[in-house]
Amino acid sequence: MTMKSFVRSGVLAALAGAAGCSGTDPVAGAAASDVVQLANENVATATLATLSAGPRISGQLSPAREATVRAQVGGSIVRLNVDRGQPVRGGATIAQISSRDLQDTATSASTVVTSAETALAVAQSELQRTETLVKGGALAARDLEQARNAVANAQAQLASAKSRHVSAQQLLDDTAVRAPFSGVINERPANLGDVVAPGTPIVTIIDPSSMQLEALVPSDQIASVRQGMPVKFNIRGFPNQTFTGTIQRVAPTADIVTRQVAIFVQMPNVDGKLIAGLFVEGRVETAARKGVVVPLGAVDETGPFPTVTRVSNGKAERVIVELGIRQSDTELVEVVKGISAGDVLITGSAKGVSPGTPVKVVG
Repeated sequence: MTMKSFVRSGVLAALAGAAGCSGTDPVAGAAASDVVQLANENVATATLATLSAGPRISGQLSPAREATVRAQVGGSIVRLNVDRGQPVRGGATIAQISSRDLQDTATSASTVVTSAETALAVAQSELQRTETLVKGGALAARDLEQARNAVANAQAQLASAKSRHVSAQQLLDDTAVRAPFSGVINERPANLGDVVAPGTPIVTIIDPSSMQLEALVPSDQIASVRQGMPVKFNIRGFPNQTFTGTIQRVAPTADIVTRQVAIFVQMPNVDGKLIAGLFVEGRVETAARKGVVVPLGAVDETGPFPTVTRVSNGKAERVIVELGIRQSDTELVEVVKGISAGDVLITGSAKGVSPGTPVKVVG
């Protein structure tokens, strides 16, 4: 309590004692003549602003697209063209596995195909000759049937040879490890000269052009959250910047320990400055509206109706208000009815000043 407030309280107490003898109400008279001085921190001005309501969220950024590129064939890595942080284009060769044995297999399969094609050509020529001789009566009909069977068998042999050649060529192509899409190398567990087996991780690629926020929503608020809703959030490491994304998916189950539900928010990363793994805090905007906004500290909700104490013509005035969107993290609330933008309100404990009391803002 300041010295001025203490003196004022003493004066009011003395006048109250005198009222017991005189039967008058000197407190009202004192309140009418004694001006309550308020510091700037004890008043707030109602302003027009946009408030949003919805569940608070927290989580971290992760790449929307990520792929672990693995070896498709076994062998030694004879070339490794990339390292962590390096951009790559989709389809580019990022590593080469030794292919000597596979090259020999592919060459052998190609030779078998050529041989099968020759055998089919011979069988077809023999079939034509046999057809001519059968028509002339020089050969029996069963010879024609045998010639046709020989052609069918040659065709089957060629198809089998071509299939083996395609398989061998595919294995040979798989020795070249290619990027599945354009992105940036995030991890490279393999090294030049490593002997790898099929399925061994070579590199991990992420697509930084679009990031994904994986966040948690309390289960008691998940009913108000749905796909397509906007999410506004701040990212640690990017102060004074607000980012916006859209809910792409909502997990079908809650965490068995925390009872929170995961949501996945898609967001653009056009300039590529956002980095996976950064911590995020924000809100799902289930409602957003522009209106008259005041600090929560200016509202008295102890009575049957919420009220504010407004400074009007130099005096305190109690006003019943109707509240709208409440934003607890910023301690702001929308006032739908009762006051207008520009009204000066008394906040904190000072808002309990009696209606009609002269007030003055100093400082």
